[in-house]
Amino acid sequence: MRYSRMRLSHKIVLISLFTTVFVGFTVLRSPYLTAEPAASPDDPAREDLSRIEYPSLRNIKWHAQFIEPQQSLESLFGADWILVARFNRVDRRHVYPGVTIKVPDNMADIRTYTPLPHFYQPAARHEKYILVDITEQWLGAYEYGKLSFSTPAATGKATKETPTGIFRISTRDLHHTSSLYKTENEEEQYPMDNALRFSIGTDNISYWLHARDLPGKPASHGCIGLYDEEMQKRVFGAPQQPVLNDSQKLYTWAAGEEEYGEDSGKPEELEDGPIVEVRGSLPRYLDRPPLQALNHNTFW
Repeated sequence: MRYSRMRLSHKIVLISLFTTVFVGFTVLRSPYLTAEPAASPDDPAREDLSRIEYPSLRNIKWHAQFIEPQQSLESLFGADWILVARFNRVDRRHVYPGVTIKVPDNMADIRTYTPLPHFYQPAARHEKYILVDITEQWLGAYEYGKLSFSTPAATGKATKETPTGIFRISTRDLHHTSSLYKTENEEEQYPMDNALRFSIGTDNISYWLHARDLPGKPASHGCIGLYDEEMQKRVFGAPQQPVLNDSQKLYTWAAGEEEYGEDSGKPEELEDGPIVEVRGSLPRYLDRPPLQALNHNTFW
């Protein structure tokens, strides 16, 4: 019996074809790994920030946008990326392929966006007053009732909620670190730069305002985190060019050297620190995207 033999050139063609099909299938199944920005491109939950409901967005038209491989806030929105980041209460590290974010239909609608009142009567007789709205995931700094500046915040997640009520900044610590939690790689204690303590619980756990990464939703163990990309670059290696440093701004405004003297960089108690009011409850996470998001071309 005579057996036919496949030519070497035919074998090479078949192997190349099989390899192309296999690689293509793998790429379709798995998202690209990106060096920056990237927190976890293999996120099994496919984080959908369009499902987090903030009352202040009811009068702003927006649509949901799925982040595709090789896309970033900068590549999509240019100089307006900061507006979109604040609108979503998220930092650049947490906008990676697979995430869905909110995007305003008209960028002009969010250029002066803040969910907090420009005048807050309870703060009218205080030189400095900090208002934190858990429902909106936002913080406002007031001077005699007038809003001086405001910024997104990440408060405590479910079962680890930030305590509500009226408090006062009692301690500053420029280089504070967590005594309970470590960074993702478990190599060091989690950094809490520009820390301002506002409460000590009955369990002797302290609650601080401090620098952290913002994933676009309540995420802390009870503290209140603010943007600080310089800390992120030092700890996580990204972003390469820090821009958002709101925790530094609040720290200087609330407990700076001009009013409280030279900062040693270590824990220092403050006398008559600013009032901190924490109000509200966790924002709702909808079971499905809101109708206004579904009316646009979006990948699901």
